[in-house]
Amino acid sequence: MTYIERLDAIRREMKSQEIDAYIIPSSDPHISEYLPERYKCIAWASGFTGSAGTLAITADFAGLWTDARYFVQAKEQLEGTGFELVKLKTQGAAEYATWLAERLPAGSRVAFDGNLASVAVAQIVKDALLPLDIIVDGHVDILETIWNDRPALPTSSAFLLDESATGETTISKLNRVREKMASKRVSAHIVSSLDDLAWLLNIRGNDVPCNPVVLGFLFFEGNETTLFIELGKLTDDDKATLGQASVQIKPYTKAFQAVSSLQADAILLDPKRTCFAMYDAVPETTKIIEDLNPSTLMKAVKNDVEATHTRNVMIKDGVAMTRFFKWIEEQVQYEELTEISIADKLQEIRADGKDFVDISFDTIAGYRAHGALPHYKATEESNATLKAEGLLLVDSGGQYKDGTTDITRVVSLGNITAAERVDYTLVLKAMIEGAQLVFPTGTRGYQIDAVTRRPLWETLRNYGHGTGHGVGFFLNVHEGPHVLNPTNVDIPVKEGMISSIEPGLYREGEYGIRIENLVLSKAFEANQFGDFMHFETLTICYIATDLVDKSLLDNKHVQWLNNYNAWVFNKLSSHLDVEERSWLKEKTKEI
Repeated sequence: MTYIERLDAIRREMKSQEIDAYIIPSSDPHISEYLPERYKCIAWASGFTGSAGTLAITADFAGLWTDARYFVQAKEQLEGTGFELVKLKTQGAAEYATWLAERLPAGSRVAFDGNLASVAVAQIVKDALLPLDIIVDGHVDILETIWNDRPALPTSSAFLLDESATGETTISKLNRVREKMASKRVSAHIVSSLDDLAWLLNIRGNDVPCNPVVLGFLFFEGNETTLFIELGKLTDDDKATLGQASVQIKPYTKAFQAVSSLQADAILLDPKRTCFAMYDAVPETTKIIEDLNPSTLMKAVKNDVEATHTRNVMIKDGVAMTRFFKWIEEQVQYEELTEISIADKLQEIRADGKDFVDISFDTIAGYRAHGALPHYKATEESNATLKAEGLLLVDSGGQYKDGTTDITRVVSLGNITAAERVDYTLVLKAMIEGAQLVFPTGTRGYQIDAVTRRPLWETLRNYGHGTGHGVGFFLNVHEGPHVLNPTNVDIPVKEGMISSIEPGLYREGEYGIRIENLVLSKAFEANQFGDFMHFETLTICYIATDLVDKSLLDNKHVQWLNNYNAWVFNKLSSHLDVEERSWLKEKTKEI
């Protein structure tokens, strides 16, 4: 079917079920950002492949609500599909609920699949519509009846990590969660989010592209802990190891049945990380306590073993990035390089590194105007050929058994303009401001976001995405609960958290600039005014200086840049051959 035909099929099914509006979120029963093929419902229905968005369909309108990261991409991908782009004013907001509330009369029926909507999202929809006498039904999966070749759930194997890799045993982690449960006076707890499950059980898998997770649910009930997983994913040895941690194993498909049979007086679940269908399966006799999964914050704070491994993996990734950019510079004049071919080459170079498992997200290789699309992924139709001129933005990362990386660099392929140089320098200045920040304990991400943006704001520039996000340890490249963005998220940046700092600037139709390093938050100094923290930069890859307009930088920025590039050379030089070392030496010269 074409996308128009799919939309028509959805509307026919809506009419047959007397549904006036149907909502399709970008999610799965685990409220994941990156999805198994079975749950890429928005892509199937509309053609939009971004990782954030919501479809709302009525009899006479079909819209995709998404944020500024995807405006250009969505406009292109939705052309001719019957869907229209609706630009979100606030990233992550459920503005489609307000839109429906303003247009639907009393007595209308709005439906969605409760497996794809978090408890929090479902509640926002209900709060907006129920007071207006609009019926809300969270148990309708229209796509299941019309998506004839819908992919099955993944069946790849999972595996366990040793304590030498993770720094903490499963028993210790489970006990820490139980302590939190006791403090909240609950005897049951549901963990649906796949990275929380992976962290708690020291288990990894291959069920979601780029994210080393395995589909499953983890239940705490009384003194019992049960993992619901496809049984064939684990070896007998792994089952025995989990058994030693008193973890029972049951089939994945039995999870919802287990919830509906709960005997506990109270259960803890995370409304942002639990699907509505799971929430609605909890017996009425069980009180629901809604709060952040205890494991989510525990996971975000890396222990010394995880931090040490991550520092080591940055050397491997830095070597790969050095070889990649050297190859680009040398071959662009003599070989036909495209956005797709260079992304493939970067993965090939990374794969030569020890313990490489996969990329951590689809590589964003944006040449010239494509660099202005923050989440661009080249297709056969859009695939641009590089020339020895203009700017190239590469945002990429790797999953290694000893850590996860995420890095963005912009390089000149030749003949750059004065305007490009100014924009690049201001973005670099912003990144340095964030990296150099000293801040009081308890500082929130939105405060760090504002400080980082200041050099751009001062010149009436800005960017539409957040300044940074948490990063997992051989886990999801986007990890909560903390974020560095303008949203008033009341989660402090704690010692041991790994975050990205990635300001940008995008001129639609011309070029895009983003410079990204990962940092580790650490204690700095305590005095009469309180405890202060700072960032240790983890990413080890040169920052291009031929794009810098030194007159726009203060001395502290110049000093930081020179010190950083010198550090990069010292960390990587012994891992490079003579030619590579000479090339990097030139790239890291002081300005």
